Amino acid sequence: MASHRRPKQPSRTRVTVLTTAAAAAVALSANAADAAPGEKLGKDEVKAKVDKLYEQAEQATEKYNGAKEKQQKLQKEISAIQDSVARGQQELNKLREGLGSLATAQYRSGGIDASVQLFLSSDPDDFLDKASTLDQLSGQQVEALEKIQDKQRELAQERAEATEKLKDLAATRTELGEKKEEVQGKLAEAQKLLNTLTAKEKAALDAEQQRADRSSTERVDLKDAPPASGRAGAAFSAAQSQIGKPYVYGATGPSSFDCSGLTSWAYAQAGVSIPRTSEAQSGIGTRLTRSQLQVGDLVFFFNDLHHVGLYAGNGQVLHAPRTGTVVRYESMDTIGGPFMFGVRV
Repeated sequence: MASHRRPKQPSRTRVTVLTTAAAAAVALSANAADAAPGEKLGKDEVKAKVDKLYEQAEQATEKYNGAKEKQQKLQKEISAIQDSVARGQQELNKLREGLGSLATAQYRSGGIDASVQLFLSSDPDDFLDKASTLDQLSGQQVEALEKIQDKQRELAQERAEATEKLKDLAATRTELGEKKEEVQGKLAEAQKLLNTLTAKEKAALDAEQQRADRSSTERVDLKDAPPASGRAGAAFSAAQSQIGKPYVYGATGPSSFDCSGLTSWAYAQAGVSIPRTSEAQSGIGTRLTRSQLQVGDLVFFFNDLHHVGLYAGNGQVLHAPRTGTVVRYESMDTIGGPFMFGVRV
């Protein structure tokens, strides 16, 4: 007969161990991957890691902007080539119709020459390669055939060019998607870190950011700054009108901006077209040292030049810093990366 024993209850020690392990697992999933199990990152540590992720997101943003600009350029080039091919095909059809009219007239006057019959076949180029038959044609017919051959070659070249650009466009779209995914991944990682903070810690960080934005959106004292002039001054004034607008990656205004979106928009308001990305903007105009800067000059930061702003005078820059901030003034020494050089557009 089977005995009916009560299941053995887990010991108090075992319950404690299991509870502790579960708590550690929760803490590990809630905190950053580089935090030890059970260790919660402090507010300042989270902020430092989040700032670094935002910097990486901005790097990826500039690559995203470059891919997007290239995509738009390729689309315009492809459209122009396709329009040219369409017009060329119409011209080719008219040339063929013209030669057909010559053939009709010849037929009415006594039959179609064998050489013209050869042309009217599917491969007129083959006919032109057979120079021995040219003496059978009139000068007018020879000229018409040569025009057709030139147009066919031109169309073939344009179609080949369009095919290559379509391949490039496909690769660029892939790159664009990858960079967008990278930006979004960095931002999501930053948000995950922020979510590990308590409500009190989040409120403290938000208050710090709001104070920084408020203090940095007030007009910088320019009494000792080199004066802005011409279009640089107009661009700087345009940028000033956007102070307080939020940073959004890929944005070119006027409701939001990323760093190079602000500078390209500002110069556009001054009637000057400059490239979209910070790296491309660094290659225009005259390169400057810090002591040579004037208000409205472009200023570039970090070794890979992924951040740009407008010089505001007195060692200040007017820029769109990063996610979570607004267009504002800031000391060139607190950007987070080294000043590399300036550019006068």
